[in-house]
Amino acid sequence: MTRIDFHSNVPNKLAYACRLVRKARAAQCKIVLLGRDRGELTQLDQLLWSFSEQDFIPHVHAADPLAAQTPVILTDSEAVELPHHHVLINLSGNTPEHFARFERMFEIISSDEADKAAGRDRYRFYKERGYPLSHFVAD
Repeated sequence: MTRIDFHSNVPNKLAYACRLVRKARAAQCKIVLLGRDRGELTQLDQLLWSFSEQDFIPHVHAADPLAAQTPVILTDSEAVELPHHHVLINLSGNTPEHFARFERMFEIISSDEADKAAGRDRYRFYKERGYPLSHFVAD
């Protein structure tokens, strides 16, 4: 069963996601980042290249021919075929349709009231279905 970790009160969701990716890659995890839209994925792509001078985080978009060999996949579509299902970082603001295929999922929630309300709805959804949940409040 998918383990789901909520991280709330996050001031910058994309920068926070990059730090989570770095930590997960250090543990040899393969990661899918599910973004809201193409614009957010473009920002995330640029941030993954530049957020840390000491870390190289290989990543591609899900449709890239090298996706199967790349440990970090960016997508804004749930319809695309994904090469791995280890860790999902959900930035989309919605409940991912196929989240149960993943071993672990991170829900990143900002301090924005609408984002918090949507996060609470997703938390209830997962809890009602019996998924193991944890919650961390960002400092």
